[in-house]
Amino acid sequence: MFPNITFISMKRNFEKYLILLVLTLLTSGSHIFAQSPANNPAEHQNEDSIPNPIERIMEDSDGKVEIVISNALIENILKTPTSHKKTNNGAQRPHIRPGINKMSGYRIQVFADGRNQHSLEARAKARGAAISTRFPKYRGQVYTFSSSPNWYTRVGNFRSQSEANEALAELRSSFPSFANEMRVVKCQIVVIK
Repeated sequence: MFPNITFISMKRNFEKYLILLVLTLLTSGSHIFAQSPANNPAEHQNEDSIPNPIERIMEDSDGKVEIVISNALIENILKTPTSHKKTNNGAQRPHIRPGINKMSGYRIQVFADGRNQHSLEARAKARGAAISTRFPKYRGQVYTFSSSPNWYTRVGNFRSQSEANEALAELRSSFPSFANEMRVVKCQIVVIK
């Protein structure tokens, strides 16, 4: 059905990506492989007389097609977009686009419990409400969820651990009754730009 395709001049094994590209080019239209009407006007007077490009390749080359693609072109086609920018110290930080961005970051876990199942949800939400009442800057950043059998309440969307540690110290000093339960956890965060 399709001709055998041999790829030459490739440093890496990109055949699976390029086969789609080549097959698209081969089947995109017979005008790519057909001779122009100016070269042979009698042969190509209407669209129906132009041979199928795959049939033509099969006839002209015994079903074997050799395509030479430069490594620079291959790398350009297969280049993965970089969504991270480097900071001054060489570490990568995520690129923030307009809108809602989900990325790896840190939150402060202020509640995690699996005992007394009948009151878990209420206690988890009450802990979050107390924090957002005392610290309005965390309104909309209190996350209460269940992962059976436990309930958790986490606060904030911090991109760095040092940022989260500063907020943890502030929360611990404001809520000494449950300060020993608080800790910084690594998780997916939401950043809105």
